[in-house]
Amino acid sequence: MINSRPLSLSGILIILVSLLIALILSILPLPAWVLLIQPQWIILVILYWIIVIPHRISIGIAWIIGLLLDVLYGTLLGEHALALCVLAFLAQRLHRQIRMFPLLQQAFSVFILVIIYQALLLWIQGTLGQIGNNINWFWVSALTSMLLWPWVAMLLRHCQRHFRIY
Repeated sequence: MINSRPLSLSGILIILVSLLIALILSILPLPAWVLLIQPQWIILVILYWIIVIPHRISIGIAWIIGLLLDVLYGTLLGEHALALCVLAFLAQRLHRQIRMFPLLQQAFSVFILVIIYQALLLWIQGTLGQIGNNINWFWVSALTSMLLWPWVAMLLRHCQRHFRIY
């Protein structure tokens, strides 16, 4: 049953702060070797909120966050937005199944979704002729995202329960 009462101000702030922290972690200036293994923070946070409250976090939010990523990374406008929208669509379609999985199985689902996201980005960049040297390492970021999923999910679940975000 979908909760029909409006989201409280504290709930909105917690979701926005978690997305802002993920954006900041995504754009931190790091050495090149760390960028290869950097988890997809924004994907982890968006996936969590879509899986838990799909009626509150929509594909439109993923589009806006994707446009912000495009601007922050200086990539083609709409590149990350398209990939995040596809990811959000898949997460919304599969949220009931993923939510029923234990955390380790959810982590594998996150791995598959991050691979799909990165494959879309590689496809877009490939059509533009912008493939970089790190094409062989794109799965490593998905692996670190998978390994961090249980901790990110537990932290966000604690915030969700504490602030009663439903």
